[in-house]
Amino acid sequence: MFLGTHTPKLDDKGRFFLPAKFREELTGGLVITRQPDRCLAIFTPAAYQATADKLIAGSTSLAKVRSVQRMFASGAESSTPDSQGRITVPEHLRNYAGLQREIVVIGALDRIEVWDAETWNSYADANEEAYAEMDEEVFGAG
Repeated sequence: MFLGTHTPKLDDKGRFFLPAKFREELTGGLVITRQPDRCLAIFTPAAYQATADKLIAGSTSLAKVRSVQRMFASGAESSTPDSQGRITVPEHLRNYAGLQREIVVIGALDRIEVWDAETWNSYADANEEAYAEMDEEVFGAG
């Protein structure tokens, strides 16, 4: 499980150091892809497959299902962290998420999300108050 908020820097080659506590789980490889909200998701290969399996189970007769499947798969790249624990974010994914030098890397349970720092701060500010009110809607009463 991935938890926490970290603020590494993106270098000129589009690389950043994975937070140390995430590295061991990703030494065997990772998949990075688009995520809604204009951020990126980094999955272990098994977690990516589990999410893909859920998407595959959707009815392809629905345009929204086909669209999500396409966006999730077409932007995906397999990678392995280098010996220093860095990963390279492909240019097309950096462009999608608007990544600049300042980024925020968050643990999001089954995945890691990579955000442009300004975008993350705006998102967090806008959603902080609503978060407290979502509990019953998301988790149910009682």
